Amino acid sequence: MATPMAQPHRRSALARLGDRLTKTVSEMEADELMEDATKLGGTPIKELADREVASVCGSVRAVTLPPKKSVPALVVDLYDGSKSLNLVWLGRRSIGGIQPGTFLKARGRVTFVKGIPTIFNPAYEILPSRGH
Repeated sequence: MATPMAQPHRRSALARLGDRLTKTVSEMEADELMEDATKLGGTPIKELADREVASVCGSVRAVTLPPKKSVPALVVDLYDGSKSLNLVWLGRRSIGGIQPGTFLKARGRVTFVKGIPTIFNPAYEILPSRGH
């Protein structure tokens, strides 16, 4: 009698329950965020390579502005559950609708600034909140 082949992507209910009992809330949230970002066509930020054009999805964790003495720029820390990335809009001090908690999809050429993946002046789309 043939034995059924195990499906690599399907985990038993007991294994999923074990994950829920052993993972922290932040680890579970990161896993959900990575899953949502991937479903929406985002490349995991931890997998980005220098100078590649990429689409990323994630949640805005912080919005910062450099001091007024420098060139106006809006810097957004975008987190997809795997790693953070900076989105930088030069010449901007704000963008309506972008604030901590906003879910974004952004596209542009990746460069690494002091080891941090960064996209300057990305095309972007504000997406509905996760889970809705």
